[in-house]
Amino acid sequence: MEFEHRSVLLDECIEGLNIKQGGIYVDGTLGGAGHSYEIAKKLKGSGRLIGIDQDEDAINAAKKRLEEFNNVTIVRSNYENMRAILEDLGIDKVDGILLDLGVSSYQLDTIERGFSYKNDADLDMRMDRRQSLTAKEIVNTYSEKELFRIIRDYGEEGFAQNIAKHIVRAREGSPIETTYELNEIIKAAIPARMRVNGHPSKKTFQAIRIECNRELEVLRNTMDDMIDLLNVGGRLAIITFHSLEDRIVKSAMKKQENPCTCPPSFPVCVCGNVPQGKVITKKPILPGEREREENTRSKSAKLRIFEKEV
Repeated sequence: MEFEHRSVLLDECIEGLNIKQGGIYVDGTLGGAGHSYEIAKKLKGSGRLIGIDQDEDAINAAKKRLEEFNNVTIVRSNYENMRAILEDLGIDKVDGILLDLGVSSYQLDTIERGFSYKNDADLDMRMDRRQSLTAKEIVNTYSEKELFRIIRDYGEEGFAQNIAKHIVRAREGSPIETTYELNEIIKAAIPARMRVNGHPSKKTFQAIRIECNRELEVLRNTMDDMIDLLNVGGRLAIITFHSLEDRIVKSAMKKQENPCTCPPSFPVCVCGNVPQGKVITKKPILPGEREREENTRSKSAKLRIFEKEV
């Protein structure tokens, strides 16, 4: 299956990165290379692009998409390893970093990957199929308390407790193997009158996927590192797709802009924390009406940009 190349907020990302022809740029979530293709087109001379993705299918699609460029290096890894990857390539600092935190069209549309509640498939949801933990293992081995926490915190699901209880009860008979089996369990746990806003499984599937791939943990642990890797004037651009990611990005950027921990009553700063730069997007950039109509997956996207100043 081919990747769809409809990259979310494409023009806004390219403009926001403020690309220099001879700069070094990192796409930490390469996917089908839609964003990367446009970045690579703008680079000349010593300009270089490093693309990172943990998904083998994404790597193969991106290699094909970017084969016309000789200034691109593609690495199969998680963006949490960005510093080590750059060190291995002899790169100290870069001029721009992009993350698109959405699940790729390929992952959602490849039925056997088990990401979507719309098709029946094995419960998998691994972005990196080299890892052992799958959605099936989470659903069948996590305690009711752990399932409740994940579905409540990562899915922001109001019926988390009941869904966790139903999952544990259902698996006592036999293991929960497929997406449709899980769908039926979730549906039974939510009162019919409350199943009006979208698919009843949407939030729970999101929660299990986030847990399976450590998505929020990786983002939280990498934000400061990415800002530290930027040259002065370099920019970090991140597209998020739900409030949990957006809060992490917004909070980390704000903290790097104003890291002072002194009490407000202090006349001068004594903590010694130095601002690293400024948030370019005081409010997140959202897709325009046309993009939202043409690409339904862009509807919840938000782009935030930070510029390094020291």
